Amino acid sequence: MKDKRILYVSSEVVPYLPETEISSMSFESPRLVNQQGGQIRIFMPRYGNINERRHQLHEVIRLSGINLVINDLDMPLIIKVASIPKERIQVYFIDNDEYFKRKATLTDEDGNLFPDNDERAIFFAKGVIETVKKLNWSPDIIHVHGWLAALLPLYLKEYYKDEPLFTDSKIVTSVYNQSFDDMLNNDLINKIKFDNIDEDAIKTLDKPTYNNLMKVAIDQSDALIVGSENIPDELDAHIKASDKPTLEYKSRDEFGEAYTTFFNNSVLS
Repeated sequence: MKDKRILYVSSEVVPYLPETEISSMSFESPRLVNQQGGQIRIFMPRYGNINERRHQLHEVIRLSGINLVINDLDMPLIIKVASIPKERIQVYFIDNDEYFKRKATLTDEDGNLFPDNDERAIFFAKGVIETVKKLNWSPDIIHVHGWLAALLPLYLKEYYKDEPLFTDSKIVTSVYNQSFDDMLNNDLINKIKFDNIDEDAIKTLDKPTYNNLMKVAIDQSDALIVGSENIPDELDAHIKASDKPTLEYKSRDEFGEAYTTFFNNSVLS
């Protein structure tokens, strides 16, 4: 992976959030590539429960200041950055007071999904892409982790399809068992249609369940990684039917060589 550019887009990353399958792999995978001489960037949301002082986040003024249109509303984009101690890895945080100031991640104290998670997902996808454009950094691979990041492949392939910076980028999505039971806002599909995205690409989002959201990510990706030992049967079947290059589940202790081989031989070849 030496000299390859890999963009990691994740809903959660350690050490900024507690350890889960997603947050751990969103750290371990870029660390591996970094050790192999690859160039990496990591993006995640700046949730309000991330301690900015402890993790030394600071705003990047030159990247902040643009507005993203979400469902006909202008929403200011704030970019913050921090470095993971001892790893020489920079993490960029997508921030907006309306969407990410609350002291929680994806659910309230009773475990209910926030009603604006759909707009947060759109904002996160657009915010990552617009920031990478400002950085003028063309990734070889874009690796997506977590359902809040699941709209990124769709927006890259549809909304930003004419953006030359990503012409040769390959999108890899890791599919996990870390899901939600309810549905996102039923109006999600109309908010995406507002961006003139092809209706055929999002027809499953008439019912915005976890499985249907991930199906859209699978459909818009170039290659797939099974990130959990057990994923929903419906998603397993959808992955197999996609006939896309797929790396089956590997534990954290054994993923290194398998990821490297998969990226080199199946994604970049």
